[in-house]
Amino acid sequence: MTDDRERWALILGGSSGMGQATAITLAKAGYNICGIHLDFRAALAHVAEVKAAIEAAGVEALYINMNAADDDKRAAALVTLRERFDRSATEGRHAYVRVVMHSLAFGSLVPFISDDPKAVVDRRKMEMTQDVMANSLVYWVQDLYRGGFLEHGSKIYAMTSEGSSRVVPSYGVVSSAKAALESHIRQLAMELAQTRKGITANTIRAGVTMTPALMKIPEHDMIIESATKRNPTGRMTTPQDVANAILALSGDGTDFINGEIIGVDGGEFITGS
Repeated sequence: MTDDRERWALILGGSSGMGQATAITLAKAGYNICGIHLDFRAALAHVAEVKAAIEAAGVEALYINMNAADDDKRAAALVTLRERFDRSATEGRHAYVRVVMHSLAFGSLVPFISDDPKAVVDRRKMEMTQDVMANSLVYWVQDLYRGGFLEHGSKIYAMTSEGSSRVVPSYGVVSSAKAALESHIRQLAMELAQTRKGITANTIRAGVTMTPALMKIPEHDMIIESATKRNPTGRMTTPQDVANAILALSGDGTDFINGEIIGVDGGEFITGS
C-alpha cells in the first residue's frame, strides 16, 4: 500500500554535526525538515546555509532558534509545527512526523574530583546536562505523541556514544547523560510498542565523529588518535555515515527494529579500547 502522507523530520540539534547532515540527507529524500537549534549571532549565517541546502532539495525548512530543553519554548515550537500541519490539511495533504532525531550536545565537560572545588561538577551542571542531553527527549516525545504528530511508521532516534560505558576524564557528566538517554529509549520503545500504533524508538551509537561537540572535549586529540587507530576501516565516522544510516532505518520494512542500540562506526566499538 502506497504511503502518500507528507513526511516531516524533527531534528533536535539541526544546525551542525550529525543533525545538520541528517537534515540535508532526509531533505534530499523528500522529507520536510523542522530543525530545532540554539545559535547566536555569529552562527546564524551558517544556519541560513543549512536551510538553503534543505530548500534546494525542493522541500521546506522550518528552523526554530530556541533552547530545546525549555518547556514553554517546546510548547510554542509545537504550536508552530501544528499550524504548519494544519495548512497542509487545508491543501489536501496529511502531514506527520516520520523521523524524530535527538542530537543535542550541550553539557558540562568537567571532572568529578579535583582539589579545586570550582573545577568539578556541581548540582547545577549535572542537572543541566542530564536535562538537555537526556531528559528532554522524553518531554519532546510525550508532547509529540499527545499532539498527534506521531503515527504508524514514525521513528525516534537518540544519539549516543561509546562514552556511555567508557571513561574519559572530563566526560563523566556527559557519560551519565548518555547512559540515561539509552535507558530512556528502551523505556519509550517498550511503552510505544504497547500502544500498537507502529511507533519505534532506537539509539544510534556513532563512532568518534568530527563535530563541534567533539572539539569541545579537552581530550579530543587523544580521542581522535585512538579512534582512528582502533577503527578497522582506518578512518573516523562521519556525520554523513550517521545520516545515511538514519535514512535507511527510516525506510519501509523496519517497523520491528525497536529499543536497540545501533552502532554506526565501521566496527570501532567492537575492537575495544
